[in-house]
Amino acid sequence: MAEKVLMKGNEALAEGAIRAGCRFFAGYPITPQNEVPEYMSWRQEEAGGAFVQAESEVSAINMLYGAAATGVRAMTSSSSPGLSLKQEGISYMAGADLPCLIVNIMRGGPGLGNIAGAQGDYTQATRGGGNGDYRTFVLAPFSVQELANFPKKAFELSEKYRVPAMILADGILGQMMEGMSFDFEPVDPKTLPQPCWAIGGKHADRARNMVFSYALGEGELEKMVLKRAERYALIERDEVIYEERDTQDAEVLIVAYGISARASIAAMNIARANGIKAGLLRPITLWPFPSKRIAELSKKVKAILCVEMSMGQMKVDVDLSVKNACPVYLHAKPGAFFPVAEEIAIAIESALKGRKDQLFNIEDLAKKAENKIYAVNNPVCKEGALL
Repeated sequence: MAEKVLMKGNEALAEGAIRAGCRFFAGYPITPQNEVPEYMSWRQEEAGGAFVQAESEVSAINMLYGAAATGVRAMTSSSSPGLSLKQEGISYMAGADLPCLIVNIMRGGPGLGNIAGAQGDYTQATRGGGNGDYRTFVLAPFSVQELANFPKKAFELSEKYRVPAMILADGILGQMMEGMSFDFEPVDPKTLPQPCWAIGGKHADRARNMVFSYALGEGELEKMVLKRAERYALIERDEVIYEERDTQDAEVLIVAYGISARASIAAMNIARANGIKAGLLRPITLWPFPSKRIAELSKKVKAILCVEMSMGQMKVDVDLSVKNACPVYLHAKPGAFFPVAEEIAIAIESALKGRKDQLFNIEDLAKKAENKIYAVNNPVCKEGALL
């Protein structure tokens, strides 16, 4: 049995990547993920790899492109606004069919926001974020244990399908400490198969290979996009990962990921102690999303409650999955506020009864905001006041 140690989430993630065979890291400091590049700065040297603190996030993602093109397992990490700066490079890597690992330890937003944990980057991550028709694998851990073990899974999926992979966590997970163990033996990069995508000249064992993300010939780009779409369809069929708890007899299904799922498990236990049969489905792959399973469960429950630290970004995917088979409600904690189990338990009861009074409801907020303006630049108002 693997030895159990106490580690901070960001450091467990970095060590997990090293053990998974990552031998190139490029990044730029931003809270709350700074422990990742800090850890990599000395650990890569020990492992015989390379660490680069780039001059910007834009530089870091383009360095990742170059490293991945050589066939090495390469990784970058950042936090929300830093990931926004990397989107062009991620799109280029998707267009070049280069495997890599990108980590986002989310913070509050939009804009600079704050440095607390949030989940407001869901849409950006699951829809690609950059230009063009592409997707990235998105794995959502909810513990330090999963932060440690997901880099290996991410690299394997990324290389199998030649699609960039992302681990989407948040500042709470990144900063918390838990007992964990590495559930896999360290990967020696020398034992990995020769990557077919690696750039190189022609020689006896292989043809000349070039890496690029464009196709200028008539009809060539369409063929590339359609071929990539076939791979995406296989991923959506074969690589969906999720966890279920107490869904067999559930009358209210909670859908939550990451740190929100931890609070939802506690809320589910409170609800069951009060006689309400609540269950949980936790998406582990946010893309591909477990739409099929949620659709099946929606026909068995009376209501679904989405719990997330954003304004219902994941709820969009749940709504698309359910297709009006049952009511779908939202309990949202945006702006880097953490969902509390007792509040979620009240929302579970409200969802079961079809009430919205205890739910964070966007329609109600819109009504309250009617005929009001945000008076940042109004000299007769206190700055930032709502009139």
